Amino acid sequence: MKTMDFKMHNYSRELSSVRHAMQLRGYSPHTWQAYIPCLFEYFEAVPGADHFFDEDKTRAYLLTLLEKDLAPNTLNLHLAAIKFYARHILKYLNKINIQFSKRPQRLPVVLSRMEVAELINVTRNQKHRLLLSLAYGAGLRLSEVCHLKLKDLDFYESILTVRQGKGMKDRISIIPSKICGDLAVFTERKEANDYVFESERGGPLSSRSVQKIFDNAKRKACITKDATFHSLRHSFATHLLEDGTDVRYVQELLGHSNIRTTQIYTHVMRPSLKQIKSPLG
Repeated sequence: MKTMDFKMHNYSRELSSVRHAMQLRGYSPHTWQAYIPCLFEYFEAVPGADHFFDEDKTRAYLLTLLEKDLAPNTLNLHLAAIKFYARHILKYLNKINIQFSKRPQRLPVVLSRMEVAELINVTRNQKHRLLLSLAYGAGLRLSEVCHLKLKDLDFYESILTVRQGKGMKDRISIIPSKICGDLAVFTERKEANDYVFESERGGPLSSRSVQKIFDNAKRKACITKDATFHSLRHSFATHLLEDGTDVRYVQELLGHSNIRTTQIYTHVMRPSLKQIKSPLG
């Protein structure tokens, strides 16, 4: 057994309590799997933290993480895990006066329509081409593409259902008419519960495999932007807004709880700025 695994065993009861509490509250496995290592480090660094919450000691601990130049998102993850443990496991009822680290305001990486078209055109494998096309054309997250099943597709209405997406929410999105026919033919021998983009061994494609499909297409298309698979979703939202789609409809298609999350794409498009001509010509 690895040293870290052995040490984590010392807190197995506490960490199991966190996992069970998060499962009962509908948190995704990805979230509780991220919280567990954070809490283990916290318990190791702050004696007694697994039994009682001390705000001053916790603040001092977070400052040591800050001194390690961790990214703001990482610091916030540690703080969120600690707050969850204090509230739901230790039943700490007082207000916790520790603020989250300010996140840098970065604009999403968006591909142009021409880049998206080239990305799809250079992909010769039919399954991979349809996967990239649907991800862009419906604004799907990577995990949503992986877990999409045939029963989630309605070819007659040209819509699909994303089941238990981020935040454990279902939502409706659109199937692009351009690929609707090809997608229907591609899935015609599948059963209702089959994954649309099944792996060769059966079951859903892994996240790593899907990202590799994107990376290979990006390389073949000679795209130099620092784009990831999620950039297809960013591009979907931006291009809809550029076409004049109401931001509230885009919010619904993306499944955003807060419209401010969707509005970041308005900073990327800014058609009025794109029409300004530089004095250099």
